[in-house]
Amino acid sequence: MNNKHQVHNLIILDESGSMESIKTTIIQGFNELVQTIHGIEKQFPEQEHFISFVSFNSLGLKVLHFMDPASKLKQIDDKSYKPAALTPLLDAMGFSIHKLKQALKGQSNYNVLVTVLTDGAENASKEYSGSDIKKLVEELKQNSWTFTYIGTDHDVEEIASSLSINNTMTFEKNESDIKRMFLKEQDARASFSSKIRFKEDTTSNYFDIAEADSAKTQEKSDDTLPPNRKTSFWQNLLGRKRK
Repeated sequence: MNNKHQVHNLIILDESGSMESIKTTIIQGFNELVQTIHGIEKQFPEQEHFISFVSFNSLGLKVLHFMDPASKLKQIDDKSYKPAALTPLLDAMGFSIHKLKQALKGQSNYNVLVTVLTDGAENASKEYSGSDIKKLVEELKQNSWTFTYIGTDHDVEEIASSLSINNTMTFEKNESDIKRMFLKEQDARASFSSKIRFKEDTTSNYFDIAEADSAKTQEKSDDTLPPNRKTSFWQNLLGRKRK
């Protein structure tokens, strides 16, 4: 019998037209994140990670993964990620979160990490309102769900707060800052798994605690990672090495 603690990673990625200008860097960053998620499962063998990945624009939602084992998470490229059209952010969140919530009904031994990445505010939703999403987020935060909101080109703090999301990160729309954003997100993700291991609160301070927890777990975890993961792609670029 598998008694591993389940960690469900739900990634909701904006694929609207305004993402076209940073498309290449987003693809590179996401693909590095794929490797990070693979590595985290090795760092924390008592955890079993699953991936649900949805990209969205007003042409439709694409469910690229749903509750797939982390090992099945694939990289994206310019054929699978094609920014276009408008930003139905609330519909994308409502659809994705409800779908995973229903699938997990009756289960208890899990955490959920929801990551929203967008470069613009809502402008095309038809099914869900801001109050709908806020109510859903507030409900699930009481049941081991953690919500994070990463954004640019809009008031990230205000929008996230209106949805009852208190874990936020803002980035500038340029290559170096997008790389910094992905590096910080990778560290925060490792910190999140560390907090699950030590049965600590995971609902808040998601990005703030990244540095401290990453340092705490790295000494023990480096030996479990393949050599090419001990210093990440973004860390090499930014001149920052893991201990």
